Amino acid sequence: MQLRKTAIPGSLILICVMGSYLQAQVSLPSIFSDNMVLQRERAVPIWGHAQAGETIKVSFRDQSVSTVAKSDGRWRVDVPTGKAGGPFEMTIESQIKIVLKNILVGEVWVCSGQSNMQWSVRNSFNAEQEIASANSPEIRLFTVPCVASATPQVDCNSSWVVCSPQTIPDFSAVGYFFGKQLYEHLNVPIGLINTSWGGTNAETWTPRENIAGTPGLEQIRDRLLAMEQSEGKSDQEYLKQLAAWEKASRREDPGNTGFAKGWAKPDTKLDDWQTMDLPGRLDSLSGRCDFDGVVWFRKDVQVPETWAGKELMLELGPIDDYDITYFNGKQIGATGRETKRAWTVSRCYKVPGELVKAGRNVIAVRVVDNFMGGGFFGTAKAMKLWLNKLEPSIMLAGTWQYRIEAEIIPVETTLPKPEPQTSLGGVNSPCALYNAMIHPLLPFAIQGAIWYQGESNAGRAYEYRTLFPAMIQGWRTVWGQGNFPFLFVQLANYMQQKPVPCESNWAELRESQTMTLDASPNTAMAVIIDIGEANDIHPKNKQDVGKRLALAARAKAYGENIVYSGPIYDSMTPEGNKAVIRFRHVGGGLATRDGEDLKGFAIAGADGKFVWAKAKIQGDTVVVWNDDVAKPAAVRYAWADNPVCNLINKAGLPASPFRTDSELMK
Repeated sequence: MQLRKTAIPGSLILICVMGSYLQAQVSLPSIFSDNMVLQRERAVPIWGHAQAGETIKVSFRDQSVSTVAKSDGRWRVDVPTGKAGGPFEMTIESQIKIVLKNILVGEVWVCSGQSNMQWSVRNSFNAEQEIASANSPEIRLFTVPCVASATPQVDCNSSWVVCSPQTIPDFSAVGYFFGKQLYEHLNVPIGLINTSWGGTNAETWTPRENIAGTPGLEQIRDRLLAMEQSEGKSDQEYLKQLAAWEKASRREDPGNTGFAKGWAKPDTKLDDWQTMDLPGRLDSLSGRCDFDGVVWFRKDVQVPETWAGKELMLELGPIDDYDITYFNGKQIGATGRETKRAWTVSRCYKVPGELVKAGRNVIAVRVVDNFMGGGFFGTAKAMKLWLNKLEPSIMLAGTWQYRIEAEIIPVETTLPKPEPQTSLGGVNSPCALYNAMIHPLLPFAIQGAIWYQGESNAGRAYEYRTLFPAMIQGWRTVWGQGNFPFLFVQLANYMQQKPVPCESNWAELRESQTMTLDASPNTAMAVIIDIGEANDIHPKNKQDVGKRLALAARAKAYGENIVYSGPIYDSMTPEGNKAVIRFRHVGGGLATRDGEDLKGFAIAGADGKFVWAKAKIQGDTVVVWNDDVAKPAAVRYAWADNPVCNLINKAGLPASPFRTDSELMK
């Protein structure tokens, strides 16, 4: 089975958004919905789209603010939120009236990064109990779809939901446990915006201006410029290679015989059709687990009289591999070979008003799967037919009728399928996820951000010293809310332990993360060098990650006088054959996690050859030595992919890995 990530091109998102604009004089981006949380004690931006020159009035908590839409239809007001509380309603009035309900006022945090931030509650430690106890109506959740785009987008397809055992299983575990801790300590509503995607690098989350204008990021900048200049050329070559592969392996579309037989028409007899629940996979339709072929799907929908004759939007989620979609017998859209990684693209098609009638309407979808697992790969809530954001959608998940048109039995099954090059706007291309997963949120008022990422940049740690602070500064600039708290997780211990001191890409990346504390103001780092797993890059213990980030938030965002960090290296002083290490954040004193002697220290003389060292705690310092090293020149602690180490402060927080010879290693 092929593992595939769901990506929705920004252009398709815009089609859906514009569909709602056409139906209503005033509209809002998805970040404003029922159940949302607004940042307390702020004048928060509320914005949207309307007809040029139209007057818009926004009312909230007995206050009203009005404005006039600009020539391009954009409008914005800043609305005071007052103290924490709720639930409240907000009205947005022009020629129509929008009412947003069940709104809370409290603390809003963005949760971003790669797979360890995306990692769900259902896949974390003690998942069954955590899910069962997640009945927390004052915690609200918003998940940004995994989208990549070459240009900044204005909206994303999502909505706020109330935290419950039904809504929490697929939400970010780190985000949830962080928010849960904040709620317990602050006793105010918490809004969590999860915008994360596994396997992604930091540059794809960074605004273009901060890549182009930051010294030290020239290689990323040049890669971006090369993509911009070659856009389209590599696509044409890929399409030629893909067509040749399909022909050589006999995976070509055998021809649309189903349409000729009338399978798209509403009056077609369905005596020989079977049923299947969607979303779902095609694997076993013919009795074989490796089915490839062409399958037609049909579903009757009942459309209300008020929708008759009006343009609708049909969303089906990602379909693997290709599709042609019909409404009442007429083709309304298709996604084929010309779309790179078509199996990852969420289908979103306009239904012309002349095809829409009151009562029974028929949706038909011809699906071509010519490689590995096929079918409808989205979520149930992604399959819907809708008029605008003001009326409930017609949900399409559930029972559909289907009929196999043809099987595809390939030859040359070992012939590798061509893969498109990462191109402008592709996942992990510079700026692509900033454009599609951060920009649509701007300038929604937030308290701060938490970040868990770095694995995908571990081979470029020195570059990360510049890239990560540039990304943080970029977010702060575009959000326009000053140096808001930015709290991040240092990489956990991972991979096999080494018997001798050696170099480590992961240790270097952790060092770059630590250096960000000095490079970027109002930041804090959660060290988790004690909770990783040697054989799994995704530690299941996300509870402690959330707790340590919450400690940092309580100190940095809310001014509590608490110990929020483990010991951070400050300086080294040679004293004879020993080295004395001083720390910041000693938290009432130094200790070992297991009560045993210190572990994880290495020492070197002028030759730079590191050997394991003895170490002991002496007040707020650690004294390090090896009898064979007469004049210490450098000390390292926990400098490995998966170090054996045990230094903590008396608050129980682990010391960050470090090396005193960092400047010598540039």
